[in-house]
Amino acid sequence: MLIAHLPAGYILGTFARNRWPGRSGMMAAAMLGSVVPDLDMLYFHFVDGGRTHHHAYVTHWPLFWAAVGLVALSVAKWRDPRYLAPVGAFFAAAMIHMILDSVASPIMWLMPFDRRALELVTVPAMYRNWVMSFMLHWTFALELLICAWALALGFRRLQPDAATPENST
Repeated sequence: MLIAHLPAGYILGTFARNRWPGRSGMMAAAMLGSVVPDLDMLYFHFVDGGRTHHHAYVTHWPLFWAAVGLVALSVAKWRDPRYLAPVGAFFAAAMIHMILDSVASPIMWLMPFDRRALELVTVPAMYRNWVMSFMLHWTFALELLICAWALALGFRRLQPDAATPENST
């Protein structure tokens, strides 16, 4: 996925905010969780020099996010249950990131126990620039659909509530 992670976080944040109204930080937690796995791109570019695909890093191991999420949820429940929902939204968004990446990129779902990578579809390198290969592949339509859904939710949020006449017959 190239562009759909943050919009997917917004979608999750919208549903989480509606499910747990009054919980502060829900949207921020979901949106941050949706992109935090890709912070490994800093290491990829500035330290590793692009030698290792960033999906091989621990930040792209779903079991890592599940384990850390379980610990974080346990700590949140113990310290202050009010934080359960935002912590859950953060880690749910990180797992959605893994699912979205698995559509057209290899993700090692059982790492560190199994190095086999799983992906739904392999995007062939049809163009010199790998970004073009992804953007012109049919899976990019899924990304555009996620972005459109997030935009629709955002625009709906901006609309004033429909006024109803008080004494309508």
